[in-house]
Amino acid sequence: MNVQEFAELAAGYALDALSPDDAEAFEAALAEHPEWASILETDAATAAALATEVAEVEPPAHVRGALLAAIAGRVPTVEPVAPASTVEPVAPASTVEPVAPASTVEPVAPVSTVEPVATGSTVEPPMNTEAIQTVARRTWTRGLLALAASFVLLIALGTAAVTIGDRLWAPASVAALEEIQAAEDAQTVTDEVAGGGTATAYWSVSLGQAVVVTNGVESAPRGETYELWFVREDGTPVSAGQFDTDQSGSATAALDGTVETGDVIAVTVEPDGGSPTGQPTSEPIVALPTS
Repeated sequence: MNVQEFAELAAGYALDALSPDDAEAFEAALAEHPEWASILETDAATAAALATEVAEVEPPAHVRGALLAAIAGRVPTVEPVAPASTVEPVAPASTVEPVAPASTVEPVAPVSTVEPVATGSTVEPPMNTEAIQTVARRTWTRGLLALAASFVLLIALGTAAVTIGDRLWAPASVAALEEIQAAEDAQTVTDEVAGGGTATAYWSVSLGQAVVVTNGVESAPRGETYELWFVREDGTPVSAGQFDTDQSGSATAALDGTVETGDVIAVTVEPDGGSPTGQPTSEPIVALPTS
């Protein structure tokens, strides 16, 4: 898992919304890359802020009445159903003429018996009150489901917006770390820090960039700061900026300047604002060779 995939899962992990497989993969990646912990901490802090700092808003009292009235207005009006066709009277098939008295007139049977003609379709009776109430309940239920779906969509859009915003406004040091890790000549080395914790250097000579990530390193004493240095092959130290760790001892700091082949990346403790002489004033608490 690369840092981009880790960042995409961090928000879901902070909200306890990952599947068991994704959560297991996320935790394995975190154990392998402790320098990514700051990404998870940022998402966890955001989730906590959303849960505790967003004030609840009481909806206006008229909203429920307006909603019920709107739903009631959508109940369909049942119109009487007209028969499919009108039955016309059926004329007899033929007219019987009187018989001449030359012979005995036998009673004449009717030519045919006319059966009642059925209409083209069965006429349904108008819907009764129970049927109308059933339709109304169905309309109400569909309205609630549509409203719930709208809330889910809004939450999804909001989450996507937060995720996109986090990626767009990621710290420059994190962006630099991602570029280094994607480079073909990316290299890394880890060592223990005097006083506790570890520091890991990531660098790419082709990009000229280097980043130091700390884990479990206490913040600098009051009035002091950590200063980064490129120590060139001839022993010349070049200041590369200052940083401090958070409460968990983590930091991701990009070095100012260009890393060169054979450099040693060192960290010293200096007065706030950096060394006043432009040279280290103390022994390095960690030195990470790049060759």
